This record gives sequence, structure tokens and C-alpha cells, in this order.
Amino acid sequence: MKRTAVILMLALMTSGAASARQEETLEQLKARADAARPEQQPELCTQVAERELKLGLDAFKDSKFDEGHAALREMVSYSGKAQAAASSTGKHIKHTEIKIRQFSTRLHDLKMNVGADDQPAIQDAVDKLEEFRTALLQNMFGKKDK
Repeated sequence: MKRTAVILMLALMTSGAASARQEETLEQLKARADAARPEQQPELCTQVAERELKLGLDAFKDSKFDEGHAALREMVSYSGKAQAAASSTGKHIKHTEIKIRQFSTRLHDLKMNVGADDQPAIQDAVDKLEEFRTALLQNMFGKKDK
């Protein structure tokens, strides 16, 4: 009986911590990402980038193009921070590359669904993300000095 109570208590505490993390605002997440240790930054920066991407996609969907472009600029900025931190620490390189590839794919899909005026800015963001991916892939698979 006691064992079940302890397990239940731990489950409730864990879900409460996850809920608190979920309620973290974007600004709080940005502050945490900027202040984090370098080996933690890739994960936190990709979380910021993912949330910014969602904001950007929603803004474009609602025809709020200025907000959409601003969110995409932030997404590219934090993707770059994630790439730089992953490359410099050697931590989370594969995960960061995967996330940036997903962002690039979603932007490519967005580009096909917006007007001609918005396409160049979105393509610029895709190009920048591809540069980050290339740097990560070179870091993972480039020639190693023996």
C-alpha cells in the first residue's frame, strides 16, 4: 500500500513539473536558452526555434505577414545558436540537425502556400537553415584528423 502511494506521489510530482515546463512562456524559454550552459543550449534553442516556427506558421495562416516574418527571423536566429552550440560542444549534433531539417521542410511547404511577395524571405530562411544543417553534417561526418 505504501509503495503504491509513493509511486502515485512521484507520478503526480513528475506530471506537475512537466506541466510547469509546458506553461513556460516563450520569453522565459529564450532567457533560459541564452543563460544555459553550452551543452544545454542546442536543445533549448531548438525548442525556442520550434515555438517561433509555430508562431510564424500561424501568423501566415492568419494573414499576419509582418508577424510571420518576424517569427521566422527569430526561428532562424535560434536555429543558428543551436547549431553553433552543438558544433562547439559536440553535444546534440544529430538531434539538432534533425530538428533543423524538420524546420526547413515545414518552411518549404509554407513557401508553396504563400504569395509571391513572401516567397523570397521564406526561401532565404530555408537557405540559412540548410547552411546550418551542412555545418552540422560536416561536423558529424567530415574528415577526422588522426
